[in-house]
Amino acid sequence: MGSAEWILLLVLATIWGGSFYLFKVLVAVLPPLTIVLGRVSFAAVALLAIVYLSGQRMPATPRAWAPFFVLGAFNNVIPFALIIWGETRIASGLAAILNATTPLFTIVLAHLLTHEERLTPPKLIGVLFGLTGVVVLMGSSALHGLSLRSIAQLAVLAAAVSYGYAGIYGRRFKATPPLVTAAGQVSASTLMAIPLALMVDRPWTLPAPGWETWSALLALALLCTAVAYVMFFRILAVAGATNASLVTFLVPIGALVLGMRLLGEHPSASDMLGMLLIFGGLAMIDGRILTLRQRLRERRAT
Repeated sequence: MGSAEWILLLVLATIWGGSFYLFKVLVAVLPPLTIVLGRVSFAAVALLAIVYLSGQRMPATPRAWAPFFVLGAFNNVIPFALIIWGETRIASGLAAILNATTPLFTIVLAHLLTHEERLTPPKLIGVLFGLTGVVVLMGSSALHGLSLRSIAQLAVLAAAVSYGYAGIYGRRFKATPPLVTAAGQVSASTLMAIPLALMVDRPWTLPAPGWETWSALLALALLCTAVAYVMFFRILAVAGATNASLVTFLVPIGALVLGMRLLGEHPSASDMLGMLLIFGGLAMIDGRILTLRQRLRERRAT
């Protein structure tokens, strides 16, 4: 991976880390499903424009659109709503750390739902490491009863499970251009979010948003969704899926820094320990460290 891709990766991690900060800002003035609707609808307009300006075309038949609705539900509507609601009770940095468990759940779900990926011993150890980190993050108080804080943490973990399933389901789009997939899922998400937001949030009863709210919502939709997807697919095309997955390690760091600097959040010692355990689990699953150790041993042996 070249220096340009590393720069893109760091910028992408900062942008996606910023989405947790923007969630925290927006949830103080807007209900969760309205935020979801704003994010996916503005992103859909932007991505559809990019698709057509690039000379690509969206599918024209209802049958071709059905998978976009499944992907949109599990990759956008459900996890966005759960994370946003979770951030009404927990810090944005903690939400980002919990969300970093997505690859752990992806590995487990892939083992259960497919025949292509199996839980190897290193991956199993990685999953156990990561789940230990989750236990540390939630704390012993969660064992004595479900407080609203504990439920919020579980909501963010459920979002990670949803993302994990979306990652597996999304493999059926291998033959579809990445930007078409991105535009299709946020467009389908918009159609699903409209009735949900209208029925649950009744947004017409809310005070008119100020320019700060509109700015945050547009940044979330255009920067953290539309632009971020374009950047991610660029890294994916040039550097491959393994290198692109490194963003998982970097997003919580960006979210923590933004939360500390802009929201006055202060991660606890257990938050940092839990994050290190989750990162250790992700490193085991990623396999790069084990491969590097094996290569070093081979060099010493020759």
